[in-house]
Amino acid sequence: MVIRTCVGCRQRADKTTLVRVVAGRDATGWTVEPDPGGSRPGRGAHLHPAERCLELALDRRAFVRALRLEGPGSTDAVADWVRAVADQSA
Repeated sequence: MVIRTCVGCRQRADKTTLVRVVAGRDATGWTVEPDPGGSRPGRGAHLHPAERCLELALDRRAFVRALRLEGPGSTDAVADWVRAVADQSA
């Protein structure tokens, strides 16, 4: 069992229950994108696939710190992914 910490709620959990997120680059700047397979290169952070944890991470600017981004980035891709997962489980 591999333990990671959710950047939103700061709770420790098994890696299989969290989704890895990575920073990507597009024409407008940084984007924070989900990496459910955990195979994309680069620094990653982990998040519970729950809207509560996403909101906590956004409020605390946790993605910027955890991924060591220079300036703010877009989190739309992660937000869309979390909402889609939440809709599937409901």
